[in-house]
Amino acid sequence: MVDRIVALSPGPDVLDVGCGTGIAARQFQAAGCRVLGVEPDPRMAEFARRSGVQAEVATFEAWEPGGRDFDAVVAGTAWHWVDPVAGALKARHVLRPGGRLAPFHHVFHTPPEVMEALVTAYRRVVPDSPFTLSSQLTGSALEAYQPLFARIAGGIREAGGFSDPEQWRFGWERSYTRDEWLDQLPTFGNLTQLPPGRLAVVQAGVGAAIDALGGSFTMPYTTVAVTAARTGAP
Repeated sequence: MVDRIVALSPGPDVLDVGCGTGIAARQFQAAGCRVLGVEPDPRMAEFARRSGVQAEVATFEAWEPGGRDFDAVVAGTAWHWVDPVAGALKARHVLRPGGRLAPFHHVFHTPPEVMEALVTAYRRVVPDSPFTLSSQLTGSALEAYQPLFARIAGGIREAGGFSDPEQWRFGWERSYTRDEWLDQLPTFGNLTQLPPGRLAVVQAGVGAAIDALGGSFTMPYTTVAVTAARTGAP
């Protein structure tokens, strides 16, 4: 995906919106790009700087480009925090002619045994929650993300000055040990709000499911970029 974005951008200057700790930015740097990150969390921005990524602290909507322009504007699993129209308008303003807007998200396809254990444990500790996770047992993960991708594309169309947005999809896999996955669980969605005792119950249930799979599993991912090229005036 990085190579395709770089190849279809007019130059090497990349703006990474919501750069976080710099994970995506470093991959663009490795591809030969000059990257500036914009990140609202000062702690994450400082981590990114320590890893060699230039980062400025601001939300994208409030960030001042100061006359700078770019060949690509990307956002790794962060554009859902950005107003879809205001974000596209700001991107259009800072992109050079032919520059590419390419926010992307990683869609993970959790093995059914692991997802069923998560849903069961979550129901046990939060029985009255409206967020039951039940749809994740029966629905397609990509289908669940389509409303988000439609909002991104709609924002680009409403902003104007871009080619018609399209989706690029890239499949890949990552293997996780039991401990690696349980370390990630507390960072996901509604689990971030659980008190330690209830979170421990969820982790125990999911951990037992991973143990039954042999102590590790392979997670299939699809990375989806909603992308368009700037065609109009800034």
